[in-house]
Amino acid sequence: MTQQMNVGLLGLGTVGTGVLEIIEQHQDKLAHQIGARVEVQKILVSTLDKDRGEHIDRAKLTDRVEDILTDDSIDVIVEVMGGIEEARNYIHKALEHGKHVVTANKDVMALYGSELLQLANEKKCDLFYEASVAGGIPILRTIVEGLASDRITKIMGIVNGTTNYILTQMSKEGRIYEEVLKEAQALGYAEADPTSDVEGLDAARKIAILGTLGFSMRLDLDDVSVQGISNVTSQDLAYGDQLGYTMKLVGIANRDGDKVEVSVQPTLVPHSHPLASVDDEFNAVYVYGEAVGETMFYGPGAGKLPTATAVVSDLVEVLKNKRLGVNGNSAVIPQFEKLLKTDDEIRSKYFLRIHAKDIPGTFAILTALFHEHHISLEKILQVPLNEGKLAEIIVVTHEVTKLDYAAVIDRLNEEDVVVEIKSSYRAEGDN
Repeated sequence: MTQQMNVGLLGLGTVGTGVLEIIEQHQDKLAHQIGARVEVQKILVSTLDKDRGEHIDRAKLTDRVEDILTDDSIDVIVEVMGGIEEARNYIHKALEHGKHVVTANKDVMALYGSELLQLANEKKCDLFYEASVAGGIPILRTIVEGLASDRITKIMGIVNGTTNYILTQMSKEGRIYEEVLKEAQALGYAEADPTSDVEGLDAARKIAILGTLGFSMRLDLDDVSVQGISNVTSQDLAYGDQLGYTMKLVGIANRDGDKVEVSVQPTLVPHSHPLASVDDEFNAVYVYGEAVGETMFYGPGAGKLPTATAVVSDLVEVLKNKRLGVNGNSAVIPQFEKLLKTDDEIRSKYFLRIHAKDIPGTFAILTALFHEHHISLEKILQVPLNEGKLAEIIVVTHEVTKLDYAAVIDRLNEEDVVVEIKSSYRAEGDN
């Protein structure tokens, strides 16, 4: 039996140091699970002379990736360096050299996952990426293995901690978006350039990965309809709360028959829904299966040790497979052809807030427009504005097609009595 498994670590940032820490501190448990010691043999860093503290063995550091990718003594590559093209190239080269790979890189897996998994399959290598979605929540393995016998029909989740923190603070404290964003950046929850988070791109990459695995259908980032939270106001959240809803940035992958819809957008969920109680930087993924029914997975979506735990768990799986001689059999090639729903097949409730002239007949005109486009209203709220000259009208529709809803929005923009459409969001039904 092999007495030691050697690992090459690409990146020594927040997650990389967490991976190193867990491996060094959990040797007894790791050895018990895989029957061998795990050793980080070499570590790729960008700068060799940076002070990294006394606990880092400087002899293991290198700034040449070839020292790791071509080292025959290294069994597994762990990629936690971030970025896209460079990381993708390193993963590709590692697989070409017959090395197993564990990555936390959701960007690479969302954009190039199918290509890399195909290569891993050809080279009989493992490629695991549990940490790429929802940090410390073991959601990918749950979908692929734990729910393998079920038919998943819907996945909806809060998979970005930055936006969840911002919306929680805006909802519970009544604070404005710009103020909370600055605080999130100061706390390290948001990057200096927060675009990927607040405009929904980070969540879109993750829901594409979840949908691909859940539906066994190759879903790309371009297939995801994306709307971020930068235009959400405290007034939207207050009116939503008054009508019984909590705002969350939700990724949704929904399957009806053979067709799917994939989106990320600010969504109003009922106060009674489990996702409504997921606050601050925490993540949660809600999965619907025909057999199991409704399940939810909750936990920290990011952070040094939660993400590193998911990485090391994948590493353990690779090393277990190596002992059993079954590496390279884990990649599941998508079974079904991609069929996306059209706008007349996507159905949802919607929250709509408009400013209209407060004159006789206004509401009759508005309700006639909704009726013309086959839209009925579930909830209505009207508030006088500007000393009675304007009315703020908030409605929640019953389920309607995306096509009909877009058509009524166009008509509302053309009406003289409508001064401005202030906001429009998707609303989920009652739990």
